Amino acid sequence: MTKIDTQTVFAEEMGAVAAPTAGLHFNKHLLKIIREKGVKTGMVTLHIGAGTFMPLREEQLKTKKLHKEHVIVGDELCGKIEQTVSKGGRVIAVGTTVTRALESAASTGTIKPMCGDTDLFIYPGYKFKIVDAIITNFHLPGSSLIMLVSAFIGKEKVKQAYQHAINSGYRFYSYGDAMFLEHSVSKECMNEV
Repeated sequence: MTKIDTQTVFAEEMGAVAAPTAGLHFNKHLLKIIREKGVKTGMVTLHIGAGTFMPLREEQLKTKKLHKEHVIVGDELCGKIEQTVSKGGRVIAVGTTVTRALESAASTGTIKPMCGDTDLFIYPGYKFKIVDAIITNFHLPGSSLIMLVSAFIGKEKVKQAYQHAINSGYRFYSYGDAMFLEHSVSKECMNEV
């Protein structure tokens, strides 16, 4: 595996200890096609930390705080998101760290520029403020990433998706296959803690 294999097409800034792996599913050609279809895109700076790949610790479950990751959500992106939301469009996050970044920047209910660390822990019961859909990989059980996915679509849908992936021979984890998740605001999602 080369450096090129582990960099996303979006990569510009130094600072991450790992690639935001959901972004590895995109290349310049795919982005061109997406944009030609009228989809507006925007960039978030993510400094992925090693904590992303660590199993959850008891302290994190007690404090409801995760490892810190530095993120930048700029003015231009906030403007695009506000415009998209005002026109009834959807905000689609590529990856769990983008989701954490956008939800942190929208902690007051409105998206605002942010340059700083997020330790937001999204787990079942969390009320999403800005993200409507997520493109993400199939994550390890017991990780903060699978908890975020469970908060987004509910445990039952996660189980169904993973069973389908296993039955279909999908690849898991950082360099595996991706899934497109649409937010499910069901009683199941709201009551799972």
